[in-house]
Amino acid sequence: MKLRHSGLIKAAGLAGSWFLRLWMGTLSYRYRPLGPNVDPHESSNSRSYIYALWHENMLLPAYRYARPDISILISRHADGQLIAEVCRHLRVGSVRGSTSRGGIGAVRRLVRVHRQAHLAITPDGPRGPRRQVQLGLIYIAARTRRPIIPTGFGFCRPWRLRSWDRFALPRPWSACVCVTAEPICVPEDAGKEELEEHRVLVEKALNRVTALAERQANPEPQQKASRKKGQFRGAAD
Repeated sequence: MKLRHSGLIKAAGLAGSWFLRLWMGTLSYRYRPLGPNVDPHESSNSRSYIYALWHENMLLPAYRYARPDISILISRHADGQLIAEVCRHLRVGSVRGSTSRGGIGAVRRLVRVHRQAHLAITPDGPRGPRRQVQLGLIYIAARTRRPIIPTGFGFCRPWRLRSWDRFALPRPWSACVCVTAEPICVPEDAGKEELEEHRVLVEKALNRVTALAERQANPEPQQKASRKKGQFRGAAD
């Protein structure tokens, strides 16, 4: 059942924000950059980025990126208002629109966002296809002149919803891994063909870092045994 009453949406947003804090706070988080350290919590990062992540993994970033200098692009579909309320209580900025519906208006609002603010976008949302980058992300990167950071998340044996994106629900007290790729810059004057080339480039990078994060969060039995053996040797030394 979808919430329609504004009062109920606000109450659900407040409750959801606290539940998300408690739930995501139990996870064992590791960050593994393939290129430079672009963690938004690092004080040395003075440049603004667009963090691109798959829609199915958005729960953890909503918690990890909970800071006022990050704006999240939230779709205009029916559940978007509830998500926006949760983000407001988490003190995360939001812009309504998507890389498909309401895209032009969203781009205009994103351009007006403070120049020092980071952006977080799910380029396959809100309707899919799953793990396919829509061209809107590339256009936004060109217009805002922010590098795209393909950001992959992996969870240890997460629960999956039967939704179009197989939305991931991390198990409490489980391991999670974040892997980021090298920043990808889109020229401001890029033409249609060049925009498409960058779209394919970002999609491949995002799928690659997601696969790496999932493998690191779910190591094979042999890898687990090697880690335990190394820990035992270290303790013996």
